[in-house]
Amino acid sequence: MVPKLTDEPGVTALAAMIARGALSPLEAVDAAIARIEALDGAINAVVVRDFDRSRDRAKLLTATGPQGDQPLFGVPMTIKESFDVDGLPTTWGLPACRDYVAPRDAAVVRRLKRAGAVLLGKTNVPPYLADWQSANEVYGRTVNPHDAGRTPGGSSGGAAAALATGMVPAEYGSDIGGSIRVPSHFSGVWGHKTTWGVVTSQGQEFPGTDGHDIALGVVGPMARNGEDLALLLDVTLDRPLVRRERAIDGARFLYLEDHPLCPVDDAVRAPIEAVVEALEAAGAAVDRRSALLPDLAEQHDTYMRMLQIALFKGAPGPQGQVASAADWFALCDAQARNQRAWAALFNSYDFVLMAPSAVPAFRHDDTPMPQRTLLVNGAPVSVDAVLAYAGTATFPGLPATVLPVGAAGHLPVGMQVIGPSHADRGCIAMAIAIGQLLR
Repeated sequence: MVPKLTDEPGVTALAAMIARGALSPLEAVDAAIARIEALDGAINAVVVRDFDRSRDRAKLLTATGPQGDQPLFGVPMTIKESFDVDGLPTTWGLPACRDYVAPRDAAVVRRLKRAGAVLLGKTNVPPYLADWQSANEVYGRTVNPHDAGRTPGGSSGGAAAALATGMVPAEYGSDIGGSIRVPSHFSGVWGHKTTWGVVTSQGQEFPGTDGHDIALGVVGPMARNGEDLALLLDVTLDRPLVRRERAIDGARFLYLEDHPLCPVDDAVRAPIEAVVEALEAAGAAVDRRSALLPDLAEQHDTYMRMLQIALFKGAPGPQGQVASAADWFALCDAQARNQRAWAALFNSYDFVLMAPSAVPAFRHDDTPMPQRTLLVNGAPVSVDAVLAYAGTATFPGLPATVLPVGAAGHLPVGMQVIGPSHADRGCIAMAIAIGQLLR
């Protein structure tokens, strides 16, 4: 059974209530603010609050009504601290950036506002967005609402915690190393890692910078159900998507039980295995191995090298290493070959199923992430190896939807539904179908 902390309506349900007059935008915003004020003291998820301006916007929306097609009309939400919001700080959790105030909205923020959303504030992140915890010297630590001694995930950890508790119905995060998918898995919410490039990251850059979308990095929606993910994706898209919707009966899945560099902890494996059995019982074909699969160990090694260069934009990495242009182009060639291999695999399979992480939410640990180990079935494993579950979809730029599928004791467990490039809607639709099957 998936642990559940709230019965608050999601985006689609709340928008429908506002549209039929059961609730005004101002009432919806005031109710969300009241939930944050009542619940967030112990969790510390919504670390930048913009309540006065959000009430002013809600009053205006209440007075004027929707202007054209606004599917998020009056819906309150928060957004990850790394997105620029005009007049609010963007620090990425770094004390040196504490005083930086964004002069304009990020592209995603503009689109959400255009669709009628009301932004109440911003949610917590780790420094540099580079951890599966959300704790920093500027805003403090966000805790997992299912267990205050554990992390809600990162780097979109504040986002996941705010959603899981029902403070807000919607969030938007970013993902380069599982930063949407791991918090969704750790906190029991839904998240979608987009195909690279289909939603711009403009305005979700290091504080005070402006440039090209970062290699490997994407932005994407988070919510408490799949229908809301699809809606949030639709209002923020840059590029058209392909149709890849399949019924479970007759669908072809490849289930990756383990990664060659790191096994899945039994506590995570058991709920996912139960999903696979349910899919087979519902008429799906599920393979557990395929000769079409790229060499995942080699892929992860290349991904980690590209990730380090992307994170530091070619500056010296943590061990002082500097990549040349030739190094970078060699990695890009390897990525292109890897993408072709995955495209060939998806000629035979509709979707790939995989754990978002080898472990459930772990206890707070201030060891720097590169030196940290996690226990997998009682044995210590490096975080780099555990990162392989997120990197499997990141390196080839594939879409992946995480949905909650069960529990490891009192902790949520999620599962990734990975699809071919630009089949984002298909991933979300299949995740919705799987969620309905489990219910």
